[in-house]
Amino acid sequence: MDRYLSGVQLARLLAIDPDARPYYRALAETVRSLILDGRLPVRVRVPAERHLAEALGVSRTTVTAAYDRLREQGYLESRQGAGSWTALPDAGSLGTENPWIVTEDDGLLPLHCAAPLATRALPEAVAAASEHYPRYALGMGYDTVGLAPLRQAVAARYTARGLATRPEQILVTAGAQHALHLLTTALLSPGDPMLLESPTYPHAIDAARLRGARIVPVGIPDDGWHLDLLTSAMRQSAARLAYVIPDFQNPTGHLMDDATRAGLVSAARKYDTTLIVDETWSELDIDEMPRIAPLAAFDTDGRVISVGSASKLWWGGLRIGWIRTSAAMVRRLAVLRSTVDIASALFEQLVVARLFEDIEETRAERRRTLGASRAALVAALAEHMPDWSFTVPSGGGSLWVRLPELSGSALADAAACHGVRLAPGTWFGVDGTLEGRIRLPFTQPPQVVTEAVGRIAEARLRGAYGARPALPLTPTL
Repeated sequence: MDRYLSGVQLARLLAIDPDARPYYRALAETVRSLILDGRLPVRVRVPAERHLAEALGVSRTTVTAAYDRLREQGYLESRQGAGSWTALPDAGSLGTENPWIVTEDDGLLPLHCAAPLATRALPEAVAAASEHYPRYALGMGYDTVGLAPLRQAVAARYTARGLATRPEQILVTAGAQHALHLLTTALLSPGDPMLLESPTYPHAIDAARLRGARIVPVGIPDDGWHLDLLTSAMRQSAARLAYVIPDFQNPTGHLMDDATRAGLVSAARKYDTTLIVDETWSELDIDEMPRIAPLAAFDTDGRVISVGSASKLWWGGLRIGWIRTSAAMVRRLAVLRSTVDIASALFEQLVVARLFEDIEETRAERRRTLGASRAALVAALAEHMPDWSFTVPSGGGSLWVRLPELSGSALADAAACHGVRLAPGTWFGVDGTLEGRIRLPFTQPPQVVTEAVGRIAEARLRGAYGARPALPLTPTL
C-alpha cells in the first residue's frame, strides 16, 4: 500500500467539536463522512492510534474506540503488522447498527425494532402450559413437525380465515426466520434467482444472500404493489422463489387486495415460481375492514407456501413460527430441519397452543394498543416534523417515512446520540438503497413513541453529537 496519512495530516481534515460527547463516536462519524464523500480515499493507510491521538490531543483509548467502531462498520480494515486502511463496507452491511446484536439495556429507546410488548394473555397461557407440561415429560420431548395440539390450532385458524387446512400441512418452527431459512435451503441452489420486494424484511435479504441466491428486487411504489412489475420480474428473471409480505407489508404497511393476490398466484403458476408468503402481521389489522383471504386461498397447485409467527400477535420471546404447505413438503422440510435443531421447544409450543384459544380477544387488545400508539406517533410527527411524508397504514406496526432532505443513516446516527435507536431505510433495501427513508414503528406504548419523536426532532436540529439522556424512558403496558 503506497498511500498513507500522518497523524497531523488526518487531524487537519477532521473538524470535530472538542466538546462532542461521546468524542470517539464523533471521531468515527467524521472519518466515515470523509470516506463517503471522497475527501478521504479508499485504500489509504491511516495513522497509528498513538500518532492520531497525539495530533488531536486526546487519549489513545479514544482513538482506539473510534477505530474499532469504523472496523465494525466496515470503513476500516486492519492486519497485524501492516496497519489499518480505509475501506467501504459490503453492500447492505449493517455493521454495529445491526439491530440483532444490541442489548435491550443500552439506554436507547428501541424504535429500530417493530416488536410489541407481551400481550396480557401471556401469563395465563404460561400457567396453563405449566399445568400440562409434566405429562409431556413422559415422552422423548422431540417432535420434528411440531406438537399435535399446536398444529391443530394453526390449521383451524387458517380454515377459519377461509383456507381449508389439515394439521398435516403445518410444520412448527422456531419463528418465521427459521421457517424462511428452511425454505430457502430446501428450494434454492446457489446462483438461483430469488425475487424480493423492495423494501422488504431485512432478514429475507440475509437468507437469500446466505444461500447464494441471485436477488431480483421489485420496487413497491407508494401506492402499493404494481402487478405488472411483479409479473415482468418473474418472467424476465425466471425466479425460482419469490418472497412477498401481502398483509401489512414490512415496512410499508401496505395490504394487498384480492385482485392482486389472484393475479400474483396466476403469474407464479405461469412462470413456475414458488411463492413464500410471510403472514407475520396478518392478524394485526387496526382499522375496521373486510377480512381478506390468505394468499394461498388463490392457489391450486401447491406453489404458495405460507409462513406465520407468534412474535407480533403475542410476544417475540415466544420463538414459535409455522409453515403451511403440502403434507409432502412438510415431511421434506422436517427431514431437513432434523439436521439442525430436531424440534421446537415443547413448553413454548404449549403456550402458543393455549394462546390460540383466545386469539380474538388478543386481536382486539392489539387493535386498541397499536391504534393508540399509531395515533400518538402520527400526532407527534405532525407537531415536530410536519414536512415528513408517509401513508398511515390500516394495520401492521410501522410507518414508512420519506425524509425531505436528510439521509436516513445520518439521522439514525444523530438519534442514537439523543437516546433513540432508529432503523434507516437502507436496512430494508437491497445493496444499500432507500437512503431517504426510515421506518418508525408504533409498537411501543404511546408515551414512549411521543418521547422518542421529541428526541428525534432534537437530533435533527442539533446533529449527531448532542448529549445522550442519562436514563431511558421505561416502557410500560
